[in-house]
Amino acid sequence: MDKVALVTGGAQGIGQGIAALLTARGWQVAVADLRESPDFFFVRCDVARETAVRACIAKVLKRFGRLDAVVNNAGIADPDTGPPERLLLKDWNRRIGTNLTAAFLMAKHAARHLRRTRGAIVNIASTRALQSEPNNEPYAASKAGLIGLTQALALSLGPEVRVNCVSPGWIAHQAVRRKDHAQHPVGRVGRDDDVAELVAYLVSDASGFVTGQNFVIDGGMTKKMIYL
Repeated sequence: MDKVALVTGGAQGIGQGIAALLTARGWQVAVADLRESPDFFFVRCDVARETAVRACIAKVLKRFGRLDAVVNNAGIADPDTGPPERLLLKDWNRRIGTNLTAAFLMAKHAARHLRRTRGAIVNIASTRALQSEPNNEPYAASKAGLIGLTQALALSLGPEVRVNCVSPGWIAHQAVRRKDHAQHPVGRVGRDDDVAELVAYLVSDASGFVTGQNFVIDGGMTKKMIYL
C-alpha cells in the first residue's frame, strides 16, 4: 500500500515542491492550505485552529485510511514586522499561531495515526532561527520554537515516530541577481527541490536512525563570515 503524507502550506512554494516530489516518489499526498491546490487531495484548513486541524486529519484518514508522514510547512513568510515597539500583539499571536502552534496541533492530532505506521514528522523552520535581521521578532521566535518543538516531540513520540526539522536559507521563487547567487558558497541560491529532496529523505525508511535533528540547507551561508 502506498504511504500517505500530509503537507501543510502545500499549495505553493516549498510546500508545493515537497508535495510534488513525494507524489513522484510514489506517495499519496494530501495538502492542507487556505489556498486551493488542484493537483493533490486538498483540505482547506486554518492550521492555527485546533478544530480545523482535527477535521483535516480526519478527512485525510477517511480518504486514504492511513497516515505515514506530516510535513509542517505552513507559515506566514513576511519576516519584517517593523520595530518591536510598534508590533501589535494580535500580529505577534497570528504569526506564532500559524508558524509554531500549528505544528504542535498537527503533531497532537496525527500522533496516534503516525505511531501505528511508525511514521515521521518534518517541521520546516528557517535559518532565521539561527541568525537574524532587525524587526523580525515573531518570525524568528516562531522558527526557533520549531527547532525546540522538534527535539521535544522526537523524545515524546519516539521510538514509533521520528521527528526532524529543516531550516532553509534563501529559496528563490523569482529571478535573482548574479551577485545573489555568487555570495553563496555553493554558487547559487536555493530551489524548492533542494528542500524537497531533504524532506523526502527524512520521511523515508532510509533515515530510520535520524530523529530530533535540525538540518540547515542554505548553500553554506550560515558558515560564512560577512563583514560590511
